[in-house]
This record gives sequence, C-alpha cells and structure tokens, in this order.
Amino acid sequence: MLGALHVMKCINNSVRLLMRLYRVGMLAGAFGFCAGTLCAQATVKPKLVLEIVVSQMRADYLGRFQENLSENGFQTFMRQGVTFENARYNYMGTNTVSGLATLTTGTTPAGHGIISENWYNFTTGDSVNLISDPQVKGLECEEGDHRYSPLNLTAATLGDRLHESDPKSKVIAVAADPYSAVVAGGSTGQAYWLNPGMGTWVSSSYYFEMMPGWARKYNEGRFASTLLDRAWVPEKSFAAYKNSDTTVLSFMPAHTGFKRFFQGVLSVFKKEKDEKKQELTTLLYTPFGNVIVTDFAREALIQEELGKDNHTDLLTVCYDTPRWVTERFGPQSIEVEDMYYKLDQQLGELVGFVLAQFKPEEVIVVLTSDHGCSNTYREGQRMPGGVFNVEQFKMIMNGFLSAQYEPGNWIMGYADRQLYLNRPLIFKYGFDLSEVQSRAAVFALQFRGVAGALTASDMQSGYFGKGYGEKMQGSFYPKRSGDVTLNLMPGWIEERDHIVSLPGSLYEYDTHVPLMVLGHGLQADTVARDVEISSLAPTLARMMGIPMPDAATGKVLDELLNETK
Repeated sequence: MLGALHVMKCINNSVRLLMRLYRVGMLAGAFGFCAGTLCAQATVKPKLVLEIVVSQMRADYLGRFQENLSENGFQTFMRQGVTFENARYNYMGTNTVSGLATLTTGTTPAGHGIISENWYNFTTGDSVNLISDPQVKGLECEEGDHRYSPLNLTAATLGDRLHESDPKSKVIAVAADPYSAVVAGGSTGQAYWLNPGMGTWVSSSYYFEMMPGWARKYNEGRFASTLLDRAWVPEKSFAAYKNSDTTVLSFMPAHTGFKRFFQGVLSVFKKEKDEKKQELTTLLYTPFGNVIVTDFAREALIQEELGKDNHTDLLTVCYDTPRWVTERFGPQSIEVEDMYYKLDQQLGELVGFVLAQFKPEEVIVVLTSDHGCSNTYREGQRMPGGVFNVEQFKMIMNGFLSAQYEPGNWIMGYADRQLYLNRPLIFKYGFDLSEVQSRAAVFALQFRGVAGALTASDMQSGYFGKGYGEKMQGSFYPKRSGDVTLNLMPGWIEERDHIVSLPGSLYEYDTHVPLMVLGHGLQADTVARDVEISSLAPTLARMMGIPMPDAATGKVLDELLNETK
C-alpha cells in the first residue's frame, strides 16, 4: 500500500513538473513571439500627438541653415527622430488651406475638396469663402467679427476620427490665422486663432458656447502687448548669415533693429486707424508672431491637461508668421533666415516642454509644412521668373471671348490660378461649355508666364497619369475648381502688392517640404525614398490605434511603425 502511494506521489510530482515546464515553455514562446511581433506592434498608445506645421517652409532650409541652428530646435528632430528627406505634395494647388487639409485628411484636394480660401458658385456667381459662416458668432471679439466655422469642410480629418473613436480625447488647433485653425481643427475639434488688432485669442460659437475660462484669463494678461517694446535684433553678425538680402534689419551699431514695428516698410502690410491695433497686427510679420503662438500653445497644453489621462489627445500648432514674413521679404532674405533662427529657439522650448512631460513612447511629435514657396522675385533679376497680372489677364480674356461669341461679361472670377467662366451666360446663348473652356485655355497660353492650361472638362472626363497634368488634376475638385486651371512658368508668381514670393505651383520649391517625426519609441533614422505628405494622416491613425480618415489615399509610412523594426 505504501509502495503504491509512493508511486502515485512520484507520478503526480512528475506531472506537476511537466506542467510547469509546459507553462514555462508556453510563456517563453509567447514572450519570444511578443518580442518579435505583437509587442512591437502593441507599442504604448500615445497620450499626446503634437503636430507642428511651419507654414511655407521649404525642405532646403534645413540643410542651408543647419550650421546656425541651435541644439534644441530643428536639430532635435534631425538627431533623435525619423527624417523623410524627400517628402512632397503631389498636386499643384500648394496653398495653406489645401496643405493643411491634406495633412489632416490624408488625401489631395481632389479628395478633400479644399482648393483655396475662396471659390465661385457657378449657379449664383457669388464668391464662396471657406470658413465664413453667418450662422455662428465670434467669441471674445467685436460684434460681427470672426464668424468662422468648418462649414465647408467635406472630408473627415484625423482629429475627427480620433474623437469618433474616443469622445473623451481632446482635439485642439492653435494658429494665428483663422483659416489654419479651422482647417486643422476639423469638424469635431476645437480651434483658437488670433484677433490681430487686439493681440488676443478668439474662437466662435461653433466650438464653444463661451470661451473657456482659462483662455479668457490668458487674454487678460495681454501677452502680445508686452512684445511691442522689443526690437527685432539680428541673431548673428552679417557674415554669419547664408542669405544676403535685407530690407528692414540693420547691422549698424546704432540701428540694431526697430521697436516701432508699424513704421517704415512694414506699415504697408495692413492699415489700421487705431495705432495700437496697427502695432499689434504688424507683430505677426515679425518673429514675435511665432512667440505669441508658442506661448498660447504651451498654455493650452497646461490648462487642458493634454496627454494627462489614458485618452489620446491631438494638438496641432500652426505657425503662420513664417509664411507672412517670407511673402514680403523672400526666402533669400536675412529677415526670413533670422526669423527661422528665432523660431528654432521657440520650437526648442515647446518641444522640450512636451518631451519633459512624458515618457518617450507616450508622445508623438511631428514637424512639417503646408507648402514651400518660390524664390524671391526682384525686377530685373537674372533668374527666370516674373509676375502674372491677374486683372489684365481677366480683362483681355473677357475681350477675347466677347469677340469669339457675343459681347458680355464672360469672366465670373479668378482665384488661385483658377479662371471661372460665366456659365449662366454660356448656357443662355446655348454654347457648348467644353468648347468655350477649350478656347479660353488655348488663348491663355498666349500670355507671358503661362506654362500650361487645362480645362475642367478635360480633368473631369480624362485621366492624367504623369507630368504636370497629373499634379493639376490632383488639385481639381469639380464642384469648386475653375473652368480653366493655369500652370505658371517656374519662378512666376501672381502679382500682388508688396509680395515677392508665393506658393501655388507644382514645382520643387513649392512641393518639397520637411517631414520629421519624434517620439513613440522611434529610433533616429533618415529615409531617402520619395514619400507623399498625404501618407502622414493614415500613418498617425495607425500609430494611434484608430481608423484612418475616410477619404485617405496616402500609403502608411512603414518606417514609423514599430512592428517593422
């Protein structure tokens, strides 16, 4: 009997040992499998995604200015993040609202419908504004001002998908320009923008019943007003700059900048009857415009407690001042270069503040741009380029169509290289729309500065698989685009007062922009292959563990997914 019990005990012990070994083996196998695939894929869900959009920043700036950059701004991304050296927009209509919509929806203007700030209604002939909404009211501003909303956005954004997946997630956009804030905020997020004449932050009743208390309290501090007595002093000696053009910055010992910003050259930018409003408005055309945005963005991070719970938050910060400064001084100017060195310091403060709040894998920080810009146009320059006179073009085109058909007002309008014909008049006379468009397009080629012209009928019925036609078609949205789309020659811009550089083309200087991603456990890397900016939104959606935006066409960037490491 005792022998039988001993045998049974030995058998039981052996079974337990085998079971333990089996469980250990299973765990080890599972651990090995997890380490190789699932665990890498199931990286910690980010608590915060911070998108920084530097408006009108060309990709070549990083290499050109790198020697003079600080250790904590742009260099942080280049040293610690993933840098995509060849990131481009793959369409022609490179403007701010189109670029931001592409960044947030993951598709081109042909998919998201945001072609410009304004377009024309073919039926009524009225000009339609992208963000103007008479059904809402501005908050913390004068009656009737800042009545903006995402009324005319047509595609869901990354923020919309995040909010849909988790209603407790916060989606916030901060920008000096209301267009930037509204487009970046999407349909379900919150948007704040600047009231330039007052130097305070505002929003509309679409987003809030009343402005949050913390934002109202922040405005009481009048932070922008504290910057009025500061001078725009060059960051370096004249010899240290890579650029050489200069308009308002002086390197003479007795003239180390200017304190009264509304005087001199800058006074032509925006006329205000109130001198104080003029000064505050003009701040946006100096590096201090970036300071104002950075300070409010940091306040939003703190007061909204972004990233402080288990619900992923998305904050988009748009720096519009680089666009305004570059348009007026040009990318070859010391003013633009100096502004970027000062922005470099601002980025260092903002990104450093964010990274200090989280573990590396808990935050994703993106730095990119909405578009690039043309080289500086100067009359008499040797480089190819010129200015395209829109008003003259419209007048001559109307005369041509009147001679071809019947006398009348054949031009409904023009916006961002889009010519809108008077379709009611065409239909009244019974003319063939596609024929009128074709004649107008052929005639447009006779104008100096026009490299190509495509009609709406051609782009709607045909397919352009390569060349400039493909990029022009990428910007075409039938309900909003014009009857004839113009492609200007390289270096040519539309003529505007006091403007020496503009975006809007399909050329390298407009389409090639920075794209750098930091955090989320990513290892420093430089990616040389060609990628499209429309890939960013679906990639971030994958990293955040949410469905990608509905209209997204961009391909996920595998270099940013830990499961491929």
